[in-house]
Amino acid sequence: MRDLGAGFGHLLKGQRWVARHGKSYGFGLLPGLITLVLYAAALVGLALWGTDFVAWATPFADDWSSPWLGLFRGFLTAVLFALALLLAVLTFTAVTLLVGQPFYESLSERVDRDVSPDGTAPESNLPLWRELWISGRDSLRILLRALVWGVLLFALGFIPVVGQTVVPVIGFFVTGFFLTEELASVALQRRGVELRDRLALLRSRKMLVWGFGTPLSVSFLVPFVAVFLMPGAVAGATLLARELLGEETHDGADRSDGGAADPAVSSGPARPGGPAGPAPTR
Repeated sequence: MRDLGAGFGHLLKGQRWVARHGKSYGFGLLPGLITLVLYAAALVGLALWGTDFVAWATPFADDWSSPWLGLFRGFLTAVLFALALLLAVLTFTAVTLLVGQPFYESLSERVDRDVSPDGTAPESNLPLWRELWISGRDSLRILLRALVWGVLLFALGFIPVVGQTVVPVIGFFVTGFFLTEELASVALQRRGVELRDRLALLRSRKMLVWGFGTPLSVSFLVPFVAVFLMPGAVAGATLLARELLGEETHDGADRSDGGAADPAVSSGPARPGGPAGPAPTR
């Protein structure tokens, strides 16, 4: 249970960090706003023309009598829109991170420099196109895993009582796990940690991950909230990644940009090889 509280604490610390660094917060809002506009346009289009699409996709039902034709196509339209909403929730973070890769990479580096004992941050030393390729490839792999879980939970949702009580709770924990992976990937990818190793690392501290990602996934259901929480979520996920890797972390509250932290305030065990530790090779 301690890890559960620690994960939530990283989420709050990330929000506080961006609140103290207004410029980073402002730049961090741009990718979320762009992604929100794109998703909103897609969902509005689906709401307007979803019925026509279902009618086009089910020509075999054209001769059905009323009310069965309307009930059948109305049910399929509702299912289509529900799946689209689920897909939007699952992919919003991945798409936003992909759109805002340079923004969030810079923000994560600033957090690392601010809280590391020596004021340095690990660097990937990869060209931008390579980072985008790795990020897009890994996000697609995570999306496929999340979709499998989404379809499974959607099917289980038809079970009486359990489908309306237990399944939604499980869904929030699953979404929280994948959401945390996407956010922490900004810091972990910069350290050269591959997707398989990232997943193993997160599974080793599930309570910590759920404490961070589950409340975030719940808040992301509120319209527009995801946009405003994304910069702080990336900052908090960077702090979480440092704990997962055992990197020493100092409180950067009193550190000005580029300054030194108070060495008396620290948390987390030191990692072998220095404060940041050796980055795994690709």
